[in-house]
Amino acid sequence: MKRLFAYLFIPFLMLASCDSWLDVVPEEDIATIDSEFETYDQAYVWLQSAYTYMQKIYERYNDVAYSGTDELVADNYLRNSRASSHPVGLDIIGGRQNVFAPYADTWLNVVTLQSGPARNDFYTQISICNHFITRIDNVYNLPAKDKSEWKAEVIALKAYYYLELVRRYGPVMIVPDSFDPNQDVESLKLPRSHVDTCFNYIVRLCDEVVDLLPSRLAKKTDRRGYFNKEAVMALKARALCYQASDLFNGNSDYTNFVNKNGEPLFSSTPDPQKWERAAQAAIDVIDFCHDAGSAALIEGNIANTPLQSCMLDIEKSTQTYGWRSDEALYMIRLMDGSDMDWFKLILPKFSDGSNHTLPGACFAPSMKMVEMFYTENGLPINQDLKWVGAGNPYALSVETDPKYVDVVALNEPVLNLHRRREPRFYADIVADRCYWRLGTETNNVYLIEMYQGEDFGLVERRLSASTPQNITGYYLKKGTASTATLNAHQGGLTSLGERPAAIFRLAEMYLIAAEALNECKTAPDAEVYKYLNEVRRRAGIPDVEEAWKGARDPGKVKSKTGMREIIRQEWNIEFAFEGFRFWNLRRWKAANVELNEKSLGWNVIANNANDFYNNGRGPVEVYSGNTFVAPRDYFWPIRSEEVQTAGCVQNPGW
Repeated sequence: MKRLFAYLFIPFLMLASCDSWLDVVPEEDIATIDSEFETYDQAYVWLQSAYTYMQKIYERYNDVAYSGTDELVADNYLRNSRASSHPVGLDIIGGRQNVFAPYADTWLNVVTLQSGPARNDFYTQISICNHFITRIDNVYNLPAKDKSEWKAEVIALKAYYYLELVRRYGPVMIVPDSFDPNQDVESLKLPRSHVDTCFNYIVRLCDEVVDLLPSRLAKKTDRRGYFNKEAVMALKARALCYQASDLFNGNSDYTNFVNKNGEPLFSSTPDPQKWERAAQAAIDVIDFCHDAGSAALIEGNIANTPLQSCMLDIEKSTQTYGWRSDEALYMIRLMDGSDMDWFKLILPKFSDGSNHTLPGACFAPSMKMVEMFYTENGLPINQDLKWVGAGNPYALSVETDPKYVDVVALNEPVLNLHRRREPRFYADIVADRCYWRLGTETNNVYLIEMYQGEDFGLVERRLSASTPQNITGYYLKKGTASTATLNAHQGGLTSLGERPAAIFRLAEMYLIAAEALNECKTAPDAEVYKYLNEVRRRAGIPDVEEAWKGARDPGKVKSKTGMREIIRQEWNIEFAFEGFRFWNLRRWKAANVELNEKSLGWNVIANNANDFYNNGRGPVEVYSGNTFVAPRDYFWPIRSEEVQTAGCVQNPGW
């Protein structure tokens, strides 16, 4: 048993970090581990190790949710690269997932180190959490208040790790908090639990600790990277939202899915009360933040014009530089404190070589996402009868409204698709003949010119797999900073301060509340609109019920199914390029439709407007290799080795 324990747990500590404190690792057995919980300093080492994994997996470059969906399109240079520059999300969306060595495996991920095999997965993290929880009370020189807070932080972390497992694998095994070191191996081969049991366990852990943690503002500065009260409340709301969603709530695709004991893992009938619980949990977060003044949607930034001020609000809503964010309910330190590798994939290289250190964008926003954003009237582009592009979004026309100064080029031909769009479009997307504000100097506004040979266009006259290229004709602005130059982004924006990852932000709670309330009711009402409108107002667009009075289908906002589509589009826009769409398409059971569609863009090798914009006939196909098989791909496969040795039932389709 000692060898089994060492294989499952101890080697991970060697993997987690190169920090010197991890060199002091117990080598033998449980008794040695107990001795590690004798002093404050030793216990703090274990607390840090429990959180280390989060630091690694939420860098945008490593997180498959950024690269494994249809929001961004990779060029052939990146797709063909098998080196460290190849995000594994491309393999998942490309249909190359497998049972022998699953991509982004977080169930049983064994890596080889110089010291031998080591585990690098959520179950290893849960094991670390359990050892901490059951032993922290033994520390003699740790005040009782700190023991209570540290333990609560790790219990919350354990709940978070379980939710991450469930949304990847569906029903999982709930492992005991402790085990007998003399226990035989066969008794450790646990069956997978019903998916509702998994969610209820996560919620129970949250309820257990929510009143034991301080709010985010009361958290000490050196402890802000650990769970706080608002974060635990948000975790509960997210878990209940997933539990209520189509993938988990009465999913008929899994009626016959049972564990190794023959027990069903899914219920066959949807339970509408699950949406009521999700709605209340999200509202509880919103109300607490409002009453405590601990978080709010970011508004009130001042720029040169009202539109630019709104764009700055939107930009700031997702920024965390220097740990400064009034909207992020919880942030976690990244492993290296930056997103250098991610910026290398999304930023342009000027054709004149002035930004020669930038390799050129390998990832570019898809046309689907460009068209996802609303018009300035807060409506989808195919619903707004008054929009300038209502006749033909792919025609050229001239913008003259001074409202758009330094946002859209004035008094020259601009694509209708790029005119009169909502502020989030201009804050998140870099489009041709629009402006990009970069740097703090007076002359810091770039006019984006995307035709081949122009500053932001392709240098090459043909598409090639030998060099990084933007293949859609758009750049990603979201995640960059308007106060920094392109070259400053190349260094990870360290000059702006450390950038922790925002795990929860308040806007998510508003959208969960709106979605869950809509699903609870026979038809949407003022309460549904209320929470959705909070997000829309910050985005600078009209309230939803007012906007839809001018829509092609004005009744859509009054029906449950119509409002469902509206709320989902709001999710797609507000959290565009933040990794949410990857998971939302799955919980909505929409991935098999959306992720099998072709990726579109413009003719980026063209050096004039007519050819670039396909003579007004609309976008062209730029990639068609995405593959999603239902129901197989809704959950990760479990490594075949684990299925054989632990007797764990494999997910359907694998």
